[in-house]
Parts: sequence; structure tokens; C-alpha cells
Amino acid sequence: MHNFKHLSTKTIPIILALLLLVLGVAYYKQVSSLPTQSMSENAVINDLSKDPDKDHWKEILTPEQYHVLREAGTEVPFTGALNHEKRKGTYYSVGCDKPLFRSEQKYDSGTGWPSFYAPISDDALVLRKETGLLDDRIEVLDTCGSHLGHVFDDGPQPTGKRFCMNSVALYFVPDEK
Repeated sequence: MHNFKHLSTKTIPIILALLLLVLGVAYYKQVSSLPTQSMSENAVINDLSKDPDKDHWKEILTPEQYHVLREAGTEVPFTGALNHEKRKGTYYSVGCDKPLFRSEQKYDSGTGWPSFYAPISDDALVLRKETGLLDDRIEVLDTCGSHLGHVFDDGPQPTGKRFCMNSVALYFVPDEK
């Protein structure tokens, strides 16, 4: 019994330190989720859960689209309809109905999501830093504030970027022949 009491008095400060660390990381994640880099000058809703148009989005999006675009969800890899799209054309945002990527910028990253090495233009997307417990990522949003996916620094040349997009966040319009 004496050993347990001695152990618990040493353990309490460790538990408190871990609790403070977890709370600090949660606070830092919330503060650091503000836009840090933008490919667009357009305003973005930083907390999609406080979106004033929540009912509007639920009316126009499917439940899966709503989960990805408005709740920053992720579709199951290798299930998206656009993952294997090979035709020439333009990929548009489901949320904004604006062009985001061209087929010439798409490549097979092997990740299970449509991947692009660059957007169609510098003002097509908004980038926002996410900080998590294990890594930092850059979230990709359209100019309406809808979550599309993430961008990573492991893509092909000429940019070295991999814009890893959720298929349900995009729609494809083939070029006319």
C-alpha cells in the first residue's frame, strides 16, 4: 500500500502535465486553423460548423458531399467516381460551381483520390494550415469555404505539389470535340 501511495504522488504531476499538453495542443490547433496562405483573396469561413447557410448547403448537397465539403470529411479512398477519369476537360467545385483543375494537371498518385499538381489558376483555391497532434497539413478549400482535400509536397514536377481532392467535392465537364 505504501508503494502505491508513493507512486500516485509522483504520477499526479505527470498526469497534470499531460492534460495541460493536450489542452494546449487543442488550443493551438484552433488558433492555427486561421488562413495562413491563400491562393485567393476571397474570404473563407474559418469554422464551417458556424456556417450561416448550413440549411442551404444541406438542401443542395448530398449527405456525402455535405460531410466532405461542409464538415471537412474525407471520402473512402479508391471509391470516388473521378479517381479514374481520363478524358480531357475541367474539374469544377461542387460548392462554388467554379473551375479548379484541368485534366492536363491530373495524375495518378496511387493514393485513391484524384490528384493534381496545380490548380487551374492562382485564385481558384484557398489554402489553410491545419495543425494536428502528429503532423501539419495544408487544407484546400474552394472560394466558398468548402473543404476539398489537402495539398502535399510530394507531387510531380513542375510544381512538386499533390493536390489530393475528394472526388465528391468536384464535378467533371469534358471538353467538346
